[in-house]
Amino acid sequence: MEFEFWWLIALPLFFTLGWIAARIDIQQLLSESTSLPAAYFKGLNFLISDQQDKAIEAFTEAVEANSESLELHFALGSLFRRSGEVDRAINLHLSLLGRKELPAAQKQAIKAELAQDYLKAGLYDRAEELFSSLDDGRYQQASLRALLEIYIREREWQRAIKSATELERISGVPFRKEIAQFYCEMAVKSLLENDTHTARHELEMALDSNKNCVRANIMLGDMEASTNAHKAALSFWKRIETQQSEFLGMVAPKILASYKAIGAFGEGLDLLKTYFKVHKLPSLLSVLFENTLSEEGAPAAAQMVLDDLERKPSLQTLDHLLKARAQGNQVAGDSDTVLIQQTIRNAIGNRNAYCCDQCGFRARNFHWQCPACNAWEALPPEPKETAA
Repeated sequence: MEFEFWWLIALPLFFTLGWIAARIDIQQLLSESTSLPAAYFKGLNFLISDQQDKAIEAFTEAVEANSESLELHFALGSLFRRSGEVDRAINLHLSLLGRKELPAAQKQAIKAELAQDYLKAGLYDRAEELFSSLDDGRYQQASLRALLEIYIREREWQRAIKSATELERISGVPFRKEIAQFYCEMAVKSLLENDTHTARHELEMALDSNKNCVRANIMLGDMEASTNAHKAALSFWKRIETQQSEFLGMVAPKILASYKAIGAFGEGLDLLKTYFKVHKLPSLLSVLFENTLSEEGAPAAAQMVLDDLERKPSLQTLDHLLKARAQGNQVAGDSDTVLIQQTIRNAIGNRNAYCCDQCGFRARNFHWQCPACNAWEALPPEPKETAA
């Protein structure tokens, strides 16, 4: 390969251009870092060490030293929100918004921050107005999420459905489960107003949004049972096995009540035994135990729970066993069995809880929406024995 002499000229030229570019980058970096007030770096150190009060003081000082920096104002406003000083965040962003001749992009950024302040303060009307006015595409998803949160808190379910549907479209994240729950909430309201026709339509829409919406089938079954249409009610409740079988324990007493109403209690008991054999749900066992105890006697009930206790030890199952034995044996020493059973029952009462999969919140009763983090269907339908 022949040596190209023009490389002798090109190489020094490329080296010189690279050196100039590097010098420009270094000078720009030094210029930007020196333009930041020292208080800014102090504030960062306080944040790293989780000293929020001192961080707020430092960032306040940094804002005073560089009052033209929106980024510093936003950082301080965010600190105010995190520390619960929402009124200071609102005043900060309102003062920024009052500046004259702000570029449109900066106005949008300030409005976005102010909307977050109002949301944090619980001023939902003002927050909704600002989030709805943000027409910059950069804020579209965040605005829709905030609006969805507002509509849920204000129980404006139709608007929540519209926001969730739009958010699903632009983000690609599914909101089918939430939308179905919104329809169920609308159905609850319709039932309270004795509008069963509308409630039925809303529950059908819930199932259309999410075919695995157990709550819709539970409610449809309840509606049928309330009018003594027990066979229709059973058809809705039986669908739950193919939707989310872990919810069967929730409808087990309803199933037995409807079978009893049509004179087929034994058939209902056999159905629950089949469910339990397949799914092994503790709540199903509890329903089966109580009904076996009343219909077939203590020995049959005791044997049923003893078999399950050998499979999987549980305080709840042990409580059932002791109850059956105390009821079945009328000999001296029964008082000890009753005392042991009462002790176990007290322990279960303190330890059984529904635990949210999202935030860990513990509830004594089942909720379709977690009271702590507001996630839908985050509480498992089976309570768990938790540490005291």
